[in-house]
Amino acid sequence: MANAAILPGAVPAVSRRHQAGRFLVYAVVLAIGLALAFAPFLFPDVRAQEVAARICVFVVLVASYDLLIGYTGIVSFAHTMFFGLGAYGAAIALKAMGPGFDAIAFGGALGVLAAIVLAVLIGLLSLRVKAIFFAMVTLAAASVMMVLASQLSAITGGEDGMTFSVPRPFSPAQPLVTGEDGKALRLFGVALNGRVAHYYFVFVSSFLLFLVMLRIVASPLGTVLQAIRENEMRAEAIGYRVVAYRTAIFCIAAVIAALAGILRAVWLKYTGPDVVLSFDIMLDILLMVVIGGMGTLYGAVIGVAVMTLAQYYLKDVMAAGTAATADLPLLPDLLNPDRWLFWLGLVFILLVYFFPAGIAGTLMGKGGHK
Repeated sequence: MANAAILPGAVPAVSRRHQAGRFLVYAVVLAIGLALAFAPFLFPDVRAQEVAARICVFVVLVASYDLLIGYTGIVSFAHTMFFGLGAYGAAIALKAMGPGFDAIAFGGALGVLAAIVLAVLIGLLSLRVKAIFFAMVTLAAASVMMVLASQLSAITGGEDGMTFSVPRPFSPAQPLVTGEDGKALRLFGVALNGRVAHYYFVFVSSFLLFLVMLRIVASPLGTVLQAIRENEMRAEAIGYRVVAYRTAIFCIAAVIAALAGILRAVWLKYTGPDVVLSFDIMLDILLMVVIGGMGTLYGAVIGVAVMTLAQYYLKDVMAAGTAATADLPLLPDLLNPDRWLFWLGLVFILLVYFFPAGIAGTLMGKGGHK
């Protein structure tokens, strides 16, 4: 039996299982990507497009956080701060300058610049200390930003946030292609108007940012970051400047989070503390990373899709279950839509139990960072 494991050409069962798991992860991610790519035509209702756009933005946001916690071992609670800086930068510029792409570019650039400055300051001042102290520093920074956004109402709109208009090409009344009757041409029954352009602006931007992150983790920088995660002292001993690398990836993640914030603001046409800065969003990011799998950017796609679909549609499923079991004892009460958080928590516990390294991490044979 022992010799069978070392026969020439033999492939260990564990390796075969991980290869199959890797293929399954790629297939699921591809399916999610195709569903998002054709979402305006597959799911034309407004709610479904909101879900699809949210998934696009949060894939970028969660994947950028995975660059920190999954690939480098940095625990930060300031990711929503950078997300909010990008969103508020674009929102304030669109409000002040009017609905134009120049306003998005100018305000977004200011938001990204602010994110870089804060990331450098936090990184250089705090990344030398132990992980728990760095996490506390980032939590304090995020709390300060939340307070500032709430109190500076003349600039940010305060607790109520701020609404604004987006460029005219994103208006539902603006046709992209007109037919002989002068109205927007229809493709698969869907009018090719500004709403479609609006969605594809978010989708294409998110897709390109995700490709950039895949390139980062496949580059020599990604290899160094994983070496730092596994053994910081050894990486330092062989000549890598650990603080410089950790600060660099912290800044890169901050920039990508700020860009995701711009996309979120442009899509919603609204920005407020609750939608970009709240600690609930930070918790969602953590849950999505854990569900998908740390150290696997593809896990961000799966984690975001699972969590977002549950948040938006679990109540509907439970309402259908309540109606279907109306004549049975106990079940209608257990499936009451008001108990959706209980079932969401139960699903999360089961996912963690059966997929300890996250869905993608477990299937691909990655044990997460140690």
